[in-house]
Amino acid sequence: MKKLSKLFMVLLLALSLVACSSDKKEEGGAKGKTYEIGVAIYRFDDNFMTLYRQELEKYFGEVGQKDGNTYKLDIQDGKQDQANQTEQINNFIAQGKDLIIANLVDPTAAGNIINSAKAKEIPVVLINREPEPNELEVWPGKTTYVGADATQSGTIQGEMIAALANKGDVNGDGVVSYITLMGDPANVDAQQRTEYSITGYEAKGGKVKQLAKPYQANWDSAKGQEFTASALEQFGAELEVIFANNDGMAVGAVTAINAAGRKINEDIFIVGVDAIPDAIELLKDGKLTGTVLNDHFNQSHTAADVAIKLLNGEDVKAYYWHDYVGVTKPEEAELKRAEARTETVEEIKVRYEARNAN
Repeated sequence: MKKLSKLFMVLLLALSLVACSSDKKEEGGAKGKTYEIGVAIYRFDDNFMTLYRQELEKYFGEVGQKDGNTYKLDIQDGKQDQANQTEQINNFIAQGKDLIIANLVDPTAAGNIINSAKAKEIPVVLINREPEPNELEVWPGKTTYVGADATQSGTIQGEMIAALANKGDVNGDGVVSYITLMGDPANVDAQQRTEYSITGYEAKGGKVKQLAKPYQANWDSAKGQEFTASALEQFGAELEVIFANNDGMAVGAVTAINAAGRKINEDIFIVGVDAIPDAIELLKDGKLTGTVLNDHFNQSHTAADVAIKLLNGEDVKAYYWHDYVGVTKPEEAELKRAEARTETVEEIKVRYEARNAN
């Protein structure tokens, strides 16, 4: 009996320890959920998207530390090839990812991708490259776009030049002679920055002369340098202003301008978009007229926050916007958290219709 009694006591003690261990795990050590997220980037060797994806990874890590969940990001390089990227996204869907974040090579592919993801009930967060509003009606509440209005960035560029003491009119003839370094011509951001940089300037009373059709430098620094060198050789002192759709091309243009012996902010002006570190350094040295902050910090944080809402089963708004910010001084590019503005598809259609009518 004594042996049985001792055995019984040992068993009770063991069960007690297991229960205590279990209680402790429930209180403080319980593991959260693990989420598999597919991230499709249009191309890795893009300055802005490099900053964006690095911040996205960092922020998801920070959120996981706070909520106890694990967010595993599978980030793929689309290499600026939509067919290649579509295959990557289809693989995400076949693998049963919990959510997809997509920076599309070609925004017109959004509809097919959303339909494929919807069939497997995988929410989609589109970033940086805006799709047509109709695409966000395919699966309302479970698909969204997080970005910035590219018309705003172009407008700010034009206003920057108009705000100069001579309005960019170096030779004083009353007209600004300019060229544009354009990103991907099929990309809505490139189209709108190209158009609205001039609209923004003219809205301030300025007159312009386009020296050449937009140079298709495709967001690339080397091409920005090449096309600028060619334009400087062809147009000489007549070229007064360069509008670059992004800072990568602007940085390349600065190299060409320096090589040609021109003086930025004296006999030629140049503005870019993104406020990448290289551009800010040029701005500090007086070798860039201005740039426009394309806020990768807030956009990536909002994309992650919206993604987490979707992972929690919540519905989300169709659009989340962060404003561009004009930067003529390095301190104006300071990154700080800001709330996104939201819009419905119906609201965006009304706004775009009014904009296009003007």
